Amino acid sequence: MTANTPADTFLAEITDLFSRLGDLHYGEDVSQMDHALQTALHAELDGAAPALVVAALLHDVGHLMQKIGEDAADRGIDTRHEQIGAGYLARGFGPEVTEPIRLHVAAKRYRVAVDPGYASRLSPASQQSLALQGGPMSPDEIKVFLANPYAAPARKLRDYDEAGKALEAEVASFESYRDLMRGLIDQAGKL
Repeated sequence: MTANTPADTFLAEITDLFSRLGDLHYGEDVSQMDHALQTALHAELDGAAPALVVAALLHDVGHLMQKIGEDAADRGIDTRHEQIGAGYLARGFGPEVTEPIRLHVAAKRYRVAVDPGYASRLSPASQQSLALQGGPMSPDEIKVFLANPYAAPARKLRDYDEAGKALEAEVASFESYRDLMRGLIDQAGKL
């Protein structure tokens, strides 16, 4: 199918990113494509709203866009993938998709601060990036985070994110989310 509208072009760009770079791992045992699809599946199984399912699917698109490399964390660099991804996706999606993505790292920092055992349940790559991302939130940061209207969906996204790292999980195809993504782009009315 040829892209004939700005929404189609944008969806084609997103699909191309995952097709070309989805086999990268960024320190995880699963590829970015598998992680995206598993994270979206966990959102669906939880009965999440369509916007949160798409946020789960696309939450790490910033990893695929940053130019520092797959080993950035090993070199002590926080790529701020959550900011890159949310900014890029804001071209076509509304805040119900982009804000949980922008806040999913903050949600990890929050969870580590309020649940002492949470850090030990993170994957090794997520533990490594936590230190680069600022570590556990301070009490003042927690207040600011919880006051954000998108804190609750970001915390849900964080749960789906950590659950989406199983080897050889059965998931739907990336293309199977196209209509859902397209509907949310049309709803946002940005393209």
